[in-house]
Order: sequence, then structure tokens, then C-alpha cells
Amino acid sequence: MNTSYNIQEVAEILNTTQKAIRKIVASKEIESVKIGNKYTITKKAIEEYQKRTRINLSENIQYNLFGDPEVSNIGYTPKKPNIIDVSKHWDNPTKSKMTFVDLFCGAGGLSKGLEMSGMEGICGLDWFEEACMTYNRNFNHPFINGDIKSKDTKQLFYDTVTKQLAGRELSVVAGGFPCQGFSMAGNRIVDDPRNSLYLELIEIVKQLQPKFVICENVKGLRSMLNGLVEKKIIDDFKAIGYEMNVMTLCAADYYTPQKRERVIFIGNRIGLKNYHPLPILKPSEYITTGKAIADLMDMPENKEFNHVPTKHRPDMAQRMLELPEGQSLYKGYSDAWKKCPWDEASCTIKENHGGVNIHPRLPRVLTAREMARLQSFPDDFIFEGAKNKQLVQIGNAVPPLLGKAIGLSVRYSSNDL
Repeated sequence: MNTSYNIQEVAEILNTTQKAIRKIVASKEIESVKIGNKYTITKKAIEEYQKRTRINLSENIQYNLFGDPEVSNIGYTPKKPNIIDVSKHWDNPTKSKMTFVDLFCGAGGLSKGLEMSGMEGICGLDWFEEACMTYNRNFNHPFINGDIKSKDTKQLFYDTVTKQLAGRELSVVAGGFPCQGFSMAGNRIVDDPRNSLYLELIEIVKQLQPKFVICENVKGLRSMLNGLVEKKIIDDFKAIGYEMNVMTLCAADYYTPQKRERVIFIGNRIGLKNYHPLPILKPSEYITTGKAIADLMDMPENKEFNHVPTKHRPDMAQRMLELPEGQSLYKGYSDAWKKCPWDEASCTIKENHGGVNIHPRLPRVLTAREMARLQSFPDDFIFEGAKNKQLVQIGNAVPPLLGKAIGLSVRYSSNDL
């Protein structure tokens, strides 16, 4: 008789989590039988899985995003980044002939920053309709509103880029692709449909052949799957001709009143050295939350300026007043309903399923304009759509001043400063 086990029992046998076992089952790495909503796995299937994974590990076999084997070293040590001081070019960057397109661009935080560095925007692309409205209001170059996976959307994007360039070279493809699709089952990276967005970025870079690529993502990407996700991204770009360097940057180092950290990949296909920007400010010099938004405390509601204070019940308002700086109003919501510090650079600004940051001095959450200030958007950058859509756009954005620092470092790499 071949004994069968449920997910919890298999997790205990293999000394791992139930979530990990479900991923292994979903990827068909282990044979299972589904009865109703429950899976059963035989002792024989467990033993065969253990045998395969031991063999694979001993042979140092790695797998690509689609589960195909590729031989490589399991260990990964990132290259030391090259750093350049961009401070002397900060106040008045010269106008550059370098051009860029921005994928997954949202409202255009990175686009704004690259423009501030002197580059010329060619086209933005995103699916978010309200972000399209915002982008079109604040930029003079086109925006394609559509699904990047759609052939028609991509063709419209390619045609628009070609028309806008008018025979010039494309210097940069920039993009902050979603990273939720990278997951591990057994010892391989699973084929997750969400990886299609990352693969679309690769395809578009391969098609457009820019000189440089800039990829932005969350800091946590660097530790995903013990560094294998970072290595995979670097290897994939190398396979299409781009040598990549990666570094984690903090927006507060570049005059943004917010301690927002992002991992930035910079690569080129023309044999140049990739540079990341040296921090301009020391932590003791950071722009504080108070300095950034104090003048808005007494400002009347102004919808056209994205400054619409939220009204709260008296008990909720009192809880907000009594909440210590740096803490969240609700347990389990470390990144939402968190009170910003007044005399420091703000904690990370984001909209999290309706939860936004709490004002340090007033009994309410931050307005869209206050969030935009802490993201370093200039006051003439106006967000479109309903208030909740504005908050999502701002919370998801790359701080423009961080984008400016990145743009200046890429210009230095290209001998354009």
C-alpha cells in the first residue's frame, strides 16, 4: 500500500512551508492528485522528488524562467558598482541630445527625473488610464495607454517611437517592471504568467536596441531566491548584448524628503562603463518631512492643486493625533497608516489598499499634494483622476529627483556631461 499525505504533512516531511509545497505542486515538480480542493501526494512521489532535487543540486543545474535547464554556478556575487559624483551638474544640467522611452511608467516620476537631467522624452507606455491622463497633462511627448503584452499596443508604441525619433538614435529604454512573478519551486525558477511583463521588457529592448537600459525595482528584489533573480536579470540582458551593473539607491540622498530605497539596474551595449550616482546629501542633511510640507498645513482645500484633506471621525482623528511618529495605526500594516516623522526624511510613501501615510502634526492622512511633495514632484505637476487614483499614481512613482540623479549618471557614462 502506497501511503498518501496532504500538503501540511508533506511540508513537515520535507522540512519546508506549506506555501513552498503548493508552489512545487503547481509547477508539477512533484506528482499529486487533486480531490475537490485538496491535494494528496504519495510516499513514492515524495521519494522521487527528493531523489531528483538531490541529483540536480549535486550537478549544479539551474533553470530559466520556463523551467529549461541551464548550467551555471549556484553562487552569485554582484559586480561592484561604479560611482560618480553628479552634484556639480545638479543645479543647471545642460540640455542633452540623449533620448528615452519609459515602460511601465505610471504617472511619469522616472520620466520627469530623466527630463530634469536634460534628456528628451520620446514616449511613455502604461495600462493605467488615470496615469495616462496625468502623463499627457504633464509631458509634451506621447503616451501609449495599453497592455504591453498586446501586439497592437507594441506596434503602436514602436511606430510612435520611430516617428518621434525622426531618424535619431534611441539612447535609453527605462522601465520599472513588476517582479511578483519570480518564484522558486524545488530548485528552479517557476514559469509564472506575471513574468510575461519582465519578458516584454526584454523583447522591447531587443527590438529597439537603445544604447542604455535603466531598470528600477523594489529593494527586496536583490534578496529574492538568494540573489538568483538579480543574477537572472543580469544574465538575460547580457544574452541580448547589455552589460549590467546594479546598486540600491536611497532617494533621500538626492534631495527627496523620503527614505525610499530602490534597486537600480543600469546597462549598455556599447562597451562603456556603467555609473551610478554618488550620494549628494549625508543623512544629517536630509530634507525633512516638516520642511517639505509645513506650508500646506493651513492651506485651504484646493482640488486643482491635488490638496484635498480627508475628514475623519472624532475617535479616528484622536487616534491619529496620539499615534507616535514612525508607527502604524493598525497592527499588521507596517507600510500603511504609518505616521511620517516631522524632523526626519519621511518613511516610504505609498498607497496600500486604501491605507496612506498619516500627517505628523494634523489628525488626518496626507493629501495627494503632500504625498507628491514627499516624492519630490514639483508643484506644477498635477495628477488627474479621482483622489484614490491620484494616491495610487503617487505612491507607485519613482521620485523624480532620484530619476534625475540616475539620468545624470547615465549621461556621464555616455560622455554627455
